[in-house]
Amino acid sequence: MILKSLSLINYKNFESESFEFDDKINCFVGQNGVGKTNILDAIYHLSFGKSYFNPIASQNIRHNEDFFVVQGDFIKHDTPEKIVVSLKNGQKKVIKRNAKAYDKFSDHIGFIPLVIISPADRDLIIEGSETRRKFMDSVISQSDKTYLNDLINYNKTISQRNALLKYFALNHTFNRDTLDVYNQQLNDFGANIFEKRKAFLDVFIPIFKSRHKVISNNQEPVDLNYKSDLFDGDLKHLLEQSLNKDRAVQYTSTGIHKDDLLFEIDGHPIKKFGSQGQQKSFLIALKLAQFDFIKAQSGVNPILLLDDIFDKLDEQRVGQIIKLVDNSDFGQLFISDTHADRTENAIKQVRQSYQIFNIGA
Repeated sequence: MILKSLSLINYKNFESESFEFDDKINCFVGQNGVGKTNILDAIYHLSFGKSYFNPIASQNIRHNEDFFVVQGDFIKHDTPEKIVVSLKNGQKKVIKRNAKAYDKFSDHIGFIPLVIISPADRDLIIEGSETRRKFMDSVISQSDKTYLNDLINYNKTISQRNALLKYFALNHTFNRDTLDVYNQQLNDFGANIFEKRKAFLDVFIPIFKSRHKVISNNQEPVDLNYKSDLFDGDLKHLLEQSLNKDRAVQYTSTGIHKDDLLFEIDGHPIKKFGSQGQQKSFLIALKLAQFDFIKAQSGVNPILLLDDIFDKLDEQRVGQIIKLVDNSDFGQLFISDTHADRTENAIKQVRQSYQIFNIGA
């Protein structure tokens, strides 16, 4: 997968900007606040139909404008592909592939395989379980449309069941038959999602550990542990057990929407016992494992975005990262950094073509 060119109109801080890219390494350098990360986010937008950093779509429109357009020209399997994402205030976002709009955004997920590594990934460690579930879902969904559809349907059913529980409480009523319909749907969708998350982690965890061993020079044992209510029984039975609690709190308190992925270093939570450098290495290994998994599933080298990758990493770990990307297993890289000299010195160590863009200069 190669991104040949990118065009931005009224996207974040850019009024109008175009870029022609090298097939291997592209670096955006400049001071903080000039828009380096916004360029990476525009590329992410073309892959996922949304921003990595700001989920409120309208806030990605440049100040005092009423629309944005992001266009990317790709090469996939030697075939040109034009992707356009556009949004006008008060209207729905539109994603087009080769001038044809998608009916469902979910149909586009996975078509442009992409992995981003960013300081914002630290949320995976410090935030709640929802952030880590979204990580799992994002990786699996890029190569499994059935999983994505089951997830969409599960979340829709959870919202409907929660609304019903609130209705019961507000109107001092209860209808077991109606609730059972939702319970059966959640059981069916939830069982599929649970099994696929388990199967995914069976493959993913060894890849992650292998990547981390190289980055950390085999100094720190790490692990991922999957936590789910469904290890205790099928979801329909769990929903029946939690009925009184659910009616009291007016939401669904058990299910795969409560799953978590525990991050551990040397047998302890990395959130409490990992240094900043160790946490960053953990996250980079996690994202490189994501790259490996998606590549194996899709047969395509994902685009790799490295946002401020050298921040908070010592020289040895940076060296390990550079060695990893100087490899035919990787495709096209996009890197942002505040230090032009540091970036250029790093990429000169690899045997790949590159281009450096000075942003805001």
